[in-house]
Amino acid sequence: MDPQPPAPTSLYHMNHTWGLSWLDSNASRSAPERPLEEGRASFLFEIGIENFITLIVFGLIFTLGVVGNSLVITVLARSKPGKPRSTTNIFVLNLSIADLAYLLFCIPFQSTVYMSPSWVLGTFICKFIHYFFTVSMLVSIFTLSAMSVDRYVAIVHSRRSSSLRVSRNALLGVGVIWLLSIAMASPVAHHQRIVHHEIINQTFCWEVWPNLHHKKVYVICTFVFGYLLPLLLISFCYAKVLNHLHKKLRNISKKSEASKKKTAQTVLVVVVVFGISWLPHHVVHLWAEFGDFPLTQASFIFRVAAHCLAYSNSSVNPIVYAFLSENFRKAYKQVFKCQIGSKSPLNEAYKMFQTIWSDGDGLAKI
Repeated sequence: MDPQPPAPTSLYHMNHTWGLSWLDSNASRSAPERPLEEGRASFLFEIGIENFITLIVFGLIFTLGVVGNSLVITVLARSKPGKPRSTTNIFVLNLSIADLAYLLFCIPFQSTVYMSPSWVLGTFICKFIHYFFTVSMLVSIFTLSAMSVDRYVAIVHSRRSSSLRVSRNALLGVGVIWLLSIAMASPVAHHQRIVHHEIINQTFCWEVWPNLHHKKVYVICTFVFGYLLPLLLISFCYAKVLNHLHKKLRNISKKSEASKKKTAQTVLVVVVVFGISWLPHHVVHLWAEFGDFPLTQASFIFRVAAHCLAYSNSSVNPIVYAFLSENFRKAYKQVFKCQIGSKSPLNEAYKMFQTIWSDGDGLAKI
């Protein structure tokens, strides 16, 4: 007897592991609590131009993200022996590592479901990829939140920042971020299953929960702790930063006024990029679990767009947090510059990058 597909509001198996793919879309469309109709199956699982376009978008996101995060890691990984790293550089490095891992371990494997409607990678990959998908996503989001708190302390509470913003505290924070993310993602690995449907002769990597109430609770918790609260925290911290800078720079030079404007622009980009990247993703999750998600071509496009936006956040982060800085642009150019007589261009690049987040220069380069 074929495994009974979960109900429509619970079959967003990969949606709950942050993998909105063509397989997810097809599987969620075939989710009624009755045997899948063979005629409908032929329509649902056909491979079309949508898959090809999606794979191209995935390829662009993958290339941009891998190159960008690798450049950030290359520059930040170089520091003088015995010299402690700045707290923000530690967070930026952790963010880039999480984003790079997110891209390397998720996009290539998830792309396979756009080329084949059946899961072909086995049980271990099914569990590991979706689990690591969630872990790296949470690490990225929590790190963005930690960076906002770091900037808040550095600028609003500058007198106490020297005692609070030390590398030991930053490394402790990074450790807590990873442990918390690993714990929060554990239900994904536990409930991920390989399911074979004989009627259509297809194998799926599905997230199967025996108790649908528990799954709904997990969806809500993931939304609240993995999106809503981080977004509120980031918005609060940067609002305080902007308010502080507005008061502090009110009666000083035009140069400082330009610095304040630059800060406001950067902060706006930070909040907007974070919100836009993940909001559609969570909307689909909540709608699928608690509402009547329409099974139309438009809904499929929306789900794929939400998927791509979630992935693209890992590609955009290096631009928002690094490449917008003139000093970083000089630093990464230095990595590739062949200087005659220069023994270590990376050391020079790191020196340049160090100024990006310094308190004196950092007002305009959050």
